[in-house]
This record gives sequence, structure tokens and C-alpha cells, in this order.
Amino acid sequence: MKEELRISIIQSSIKWENRHENLVRFEGMIAEAAGKSDLAVLPEMFTTGFSMNPQSLAEPMDGITVQTIKRWSSQYDLAVAGSFIAEENGHYFNRAFFSEPDGALTCYDKRHLFSMAGEDKHYSAGKQSVILPYKGWNIALFVCYDLRFPVWSRNTNNKYDIAIYVANWPEARASVWRPLLLARAVENQAYVCGVNRTGIDGKGFNYRGESVIYSPKGKVLLDAADRTDAVETTSISYSELESFRAKFPVSNDADPFNLR
Repeated sequence: MKEELRISIIQSSIKWENRHENLVRFEGMIAEAAGKSDLAVLPEMFTTGFSMNPQSLAEPMDGITVQTIKRWSSQYDLAVAGSFIAEENGHYFNRAFFSEPDGALTCYDKRHLFSMAGEDKHYSAGKQSVILPYKGWNIALFVCYDLRFPVWSRNTNNKYDIAIYVANWPEARASVWRPLLLARAVENQAYVCGVNRTGIDGKGFNYRGESVIYSPKGKVLLDAADRTDAVETTSISYSELESFRAKFPVSNDADPFNLR
């Protein structure tokens, strides 16, 4: 059990649909976190941007992106989380990943597809939530639009300690990005890490980052500056989380939910 977990936000622009350039860019940023962090979190679709062109961009699970993130985890001795465009059994997924230094890889397929951009026409929705153990912490994986659906994020019986939301959240809707992340932290009594991209994508949408980590009490623990590429790290405390849950046991009075 690791009492403190060091988390790094990797906030950057993304070269549109250019896997090679993005892998090179993000490796340099991951290397900055080496020796200082236990977990580095990348934006959604970090190798391509939020593209509706999976037919030419999707990769199998033994493709270059998965091979590369596994190498990063091993070489730099930290876990790496993010999402990429995956192909499996003839279907395409916006697939979140959590790669560990020992080679373990856990994946989660985005449940809520952003229909207003046609994501539901190009990708298949995930069917299962994912909570994984890492260094004694339980971590839940989510992708972008999932943030708007609190029942999907419900932390029933404190099953997770950290929720990670990787995103391509455009500036046009930036006013709700942080309020939603804050709400998920407070209502679920968990740390919440939201990582967004910066820059302009291939469709002309602007992104201003605003990546952030909130405590279960809603305190900002890490705040990445707007519109800037950043590698920033903070530590979170398990004993503080346990103490807060014991003193203020909100989960005892929570409503049960059954998702279908």
C-alpha cells in the first residue's frame, strides 16, 4: 500500500491524425515525469485528436500505440493512462488504457459516445465500467463525455479512490468542464483527475486545457495553466481520504442505482 500517490498531468496540443509526431511529443513529456511520478495521465485520443476517421487510424491491441505506452511504463517506471482509437473484432472503440510498469494493461471503452459529433456513428460504446487496483489504490477510468453522466460515475460503497477523466473538451464548453469535475469529486468522496488537451484540432475547434486534480473535499490540488503545454505533478494522500470518509460517511446514505 502506498500512502501517497504521485500523479502527473500531461497537458499538450495534439497533432491532427499524426500518430508518429504525437508519440514523439508525448514521450518527451512522459520523460519529464520520470522519477517524480507514479502515474502520468494523457488526454483522450492522444495519438490522433478527436477524429471520426477510425477506419484509417484504428489500431489492434498489439499495434504501435500499445507497444509504445507499455515501453514508456517500463522504461520510465510509472503507470500511463490515456485513450486511443482501437479496433477489435471489426469494431472501433475510443479506448482508455492504464499501463503499469510490470506490463499489466487495463482498458475501458468509452460508454457515452458524443452523438453531436457523430461519435456514435463511428465507434461502438463500452458496456462495462472499469475499476483497477494500483499501488493499493482503486482507480476508475472514464473518457470525456462520460463526465456529464453522474450515475455512470457513481462511487457505490466507495469502490474507487480516484476517478480519471481523459478528454478533448473544447473551449466552447469550457465553462462546465471544471464544475462537473468538482461535482464528481465531492459527490463521490474521491480524488478526481481531469486531463484535457490544448491547441486547435483538424476541425478548427480550440482547446484550452485547464487540466486539474480535485480532492474529495473539492480542493484544487493541481491546476494546469490555460492553453499551455504542461507536465505538472502532485501527491495525493490515502490516509486523508480514509479520514474524511470516516468522519463524513456520505456513502451510508446514498441511493442505490442499477444500470442497464
